[in-house]
Amino acid sequence: MTVAENMGFGLGVFSADRAEVDRKVKKAAEILQLVPLMDRLPKQLSGGQRQRVAIGRAIVKEPEVFLFDEPLSNLDAALRVQTRLEIAKLHDDIGRASMIYVTHDQVEAMTLADKIVLLRAGAAVSEEGSVAQFGTPMDLYHRPQNLFAAEFIGSPKMNVLPGVLVRAEPDHAVVDVRGEQVRVAVDARSAAAGAAVSLGIRPEHLIEGETADGSPLHVTLQHMERLGDASLLYLSVRPDAPLVTLRVEGAAVHKPAEKVTLRLRADQCHLFDASGKAFTRTVALPT
Repeated sequence: MTVAENMGFGLGVFSADRAEVDRKVKKAAEILQLVPLMDRLPKQLSGGQRQRVAIGRAIVKEPEVFLFDEPLSNLDAALRVQTRLEIAKLHDDIGRASMIYVTHDQVEAMTLADKIVLLRAGAAVSEEGSVAQFGTPMDLYHRPQNLFAAEFIGSPKMNVLPGVLVRAEPDHAVVDVRGEQVRVAVDARSAAAGAAVSLGIRPEHLIEGETADGSPLHVTLQHMERLGDASLLYLSVRPDAPLVTLRVEGAAVHKPAEKVTLRLRADQCHLFDASGKAFTRTVALPT
């Protein structure tokens, strides 16, 4: 069947009025920019165009809920971006319909979602089932409720370092990280001094250099990856500690085994207890 016949097939099955079918198909084709392709056969279409035809078949039925199950997984990188933008525009154009979108790609989730349900495979069954966190994209990025959500959202993923709670105040906690004392803007009074904790900070929130802002962390450069617009530095705190990732400008110059001082701002740090549950952050954050 042609593109037009494919898009109108579902309505034709229910013996809908021919004029009504044509009107709805034309409207969907305009939304999806398929008007020039209406007389083509599937073999004459690209993968992205076929995806849009499939979406069009759903649109013409004017459903209240769309279910997208990994709709971009078989597309190349450039087409994936283009189709993602088309789906976002489609949601704006249709307006009244809800969309449930299943994906393993965090970029798709962050850019398309109003709310994210982050599922954790193999999570212990509890009153929340296997839902690691539910909230807006910015909630999951700035207020992860557990280590799984913190490390899943963000690329490169969040740095996580083992530490020991030194003391907890209403507006901050002091954590010992491999001999360095780091101030974290969280309420950790539910934990006792000496408790094992994990400190988290995203690569883009680390500050390089000797500044007065933030707690110092002295590290050694192990490896550098150049990405063009940015570079990633992989840094060692101690031989037995996980490497820390720092995101810097692409033109930054560093040498192997170079000593680097990082600054960890209290308002950019996260803290998790021994079970992986996050302590509440005590700073105003974007919504």
